[in-house]
Amino acid sequence: MPFVPVLHAELLKIRTLRPLYGTLFALLATSTAFSAVAGVPETSDPESDPLFTALSGVMPGQFAAIVFGTLAVSSEFRPGALRLTLTAVPRRGRWFTAKLTAVAVPALLTGLVTACAALLAARAGLGAAADGLTGAEQTRGMVGCGVYLMLMALFAAGLTAWLRNGVAALGVLVPFILVVSFVIGDAAGPAADFLPDRAGQVALYETWDGSLGPWTGLAVTASWTAAVAAGARSVCHRDA
Repeated sequence: MPFVPVLHAELLKIRTLRPLYGTLFALLATSTAFSAVAGVPETSDPESDPLFTALSGVMPGQFAAIVFGTLAVSSEFRPGALRLTLTAVPRRGRWFTAKLTAVAVPALLTGLVTACAALLAARAGLGAAADGLTGAEQTRGMVGCGVYLMLMALFAAGLTAWLRNGVAALGVLVPFILVVSFVIGDAAGPAADFLPDRAGQVALYETWDGSLGPWTGLAVTASWTAAVAAGARSVCHRDA
């Protein structure tokens, strides 16, 4: 079967799984709400980076993107589901590529809308503190935010395919971001800059320190997303 019909089928699966709509809505609502709170003068730090403050709601919101990528793939590992899929599309690599594309497209689009909404919500409260942000910086922050959320969703999707279990994937990723990145990462020094979430989040700052910039940081996150290759190999070589 050609790639386009396979992709259409995978997009149809995404549209028919109602919990996935919930995760995308949670991504938008959570990120916007937390950014709006961060922009309130009473809660915002006047010394903080204004662009990161405006987009800081993405930090809790990213977990919704991770859940989206996880659920989109874990649905294939219900009893008999993957066997039925591979009967229709025997080329496992082609099917898995279509699956990842079907995850990436809505994650990217929702991420871009989320970044725009979060930035607008926070700027309303930041006022003069955000006046120094140029249009180019805000555009770069929004695009970088959308790409970052897409990469995290793909990272979760690849790990889920590798582990063949959504609960196991979330059990690895959520503690990794909450504990390894925020707690152990602070003690790891410059090496922590190359963790997948920290590297990608450089794109959310107006100014940054360290060896990574906005696009090189996203490139590091993309390299972590190469875990998708391990997932693809697992799907392609293990029994359904």
